[in-house]
Amino acid sequence: MNSNQLTPRQIVEELDKYIIGQDEAKRAVAIALRNRYRRSRLEPEIREDITPKNILMVGPTGVGKTEIARRLAKLVDAPLVKVEATKFTEVGYVGRDVDSMVRDLVETSLRLVKERMGKDVEIVAEQNAQERILDALVDKEKGEKKADVNPIEALLGPVRKPDEPPEVRENRKKQRERLRMELMCGSLEGEIIEIEVEDTATTDTLPGTDVSLGDVFGGLMPKKKKIRKVSVIEARKILKQEEISKLIDMDKATSEAVYKAEEDGILFIDEIDKVAGRSQSGSPDVSREGVQRDILPIVEGCTVNTKYGPVKTDHMLFIAAGAFHVAKVTDLIPELQGRFPVQVNLKPLTEEDFRRILTQPENALIKQYQALMAVDDVELSFTPDALDEMAHIAVEMNDSRENIGARRLHTLIEELLDEVAFSGGENGPEKIEIDGKYVREHLSHTVQQFDVSKQII
Repeated sequence: MNSNQLTPRQIVEELDKYIIGQDEAKRAVAIALRNRYRRSRLEPEIREDITPKNILMVGPTGVGKTEIARRLAKLVDAPLVKVEATKFTEVGYVGRDVDSMVRDLVETSLRLVKERMGKDVEIVAEQNAQERILDALVDKEKGEKKADVNPIEALLGPVRKPDEPPEVRENRKKQRERLRMELMCGSLEGEIIEIEVEDTATTDTLPGTDVSLGDVFGGLMPKKKKIRKVSVIEARKILKQEEISKLIDMDKATSEAVYKAEEDGILFIDEIDKVAGRSQSGSPDVSREGVQRDILPIVEGCTVNTKYGPVKTDHMLFIAAGAFHVAKVTDLIPELQGRFPVQVNLKPLTEEDFRRILTQPENALIKQYQALMAVDDVELSFTPDALDEMAHIAVEMNDSRENIGARRLHTLIEELLDEVAFSGGENGPEKIEIDGKYVREHLSHTVQQFDVSKQII
């Protein structure tokens, strides 16, 4: 089934492969995603009036807020941009303006479209790159060096060379075919050749915009070229990417990218609670409220000018997230609250959740470390009591100190396997089993540190 036609239940099942618990949040994003597909099947007259139901996720750090949005976008191949609300400032202050999140989304969308289009022209690009490598190999055998590009030739095109005698052309053809066979056999992969590539040095942008000077002058100025000495294997990658860029219809790609951003784009605004006015402070912070008021038109639906043309935000899906430890959701300005009609609360992780996080997801930490150590022929295994002990320590440390959610497991497993990772592979193939006793011995110092820190005033 096409990923765009997944039912909410199937979307939740896909998210379950990577995220433990948080069923309420998964249901909310699954329904929002399915509604996009439902809207796309309607008549244009009614479709225009149906806007996405934006989602506000409330929950402590490390419980899966960002991961849900990231996996959702990957599931349907939709452009996603994650921004921190604290990076933006009110208009007139120093900092990024809120429009930049939309421009970033269009750039992400264009990259996705170019990647897909690139796969369609990949075979032709490989053939063209092969021919350019052969040109470089022929020049190398003849002892010719690539000269720097003449500015006049760059503007008016290369000067036509005189025709070669028939016997020279025949010899060159035979030489080329011989090199082609050697190239296909892989015997020339390490050869160093000179290739002419486009200079991709970054150009300055105009103040307050994402438009570079090159974009302003368009095709008036020729693209800068430079000579690089690289191996054949590296030249193949560089030239293939260049040829793909030449074969892609950029007008079509840009048009499709803008449409994809407008209709399928997901903007994830994290740390939204940090720009909420705190009720106990008497009056809201002017700068914080200013950021909210700047974000409001984007969420409500407006047109943002980008270097690819105007982009409408009316049908983009906005997912905001925050811990709301100090501020409350009601501290957000009422207009912004109203633009996030779906509010879901993510629960703190339990000991059972930690245990499942260690083993169940497809990208589980235990599986990652087992794969890493297998490179050095070390077979790593964990007993059930080891997993129980790690989950118990993670909960204990989160309760006694700052609660950082599932990220606590990264800290624990790195410390637990420090010696294994350091000496792994020194003694040849071996099997290492981690049990509860091993976990207690190696993590007891960390737990004691946390116990002592509670007593320090």
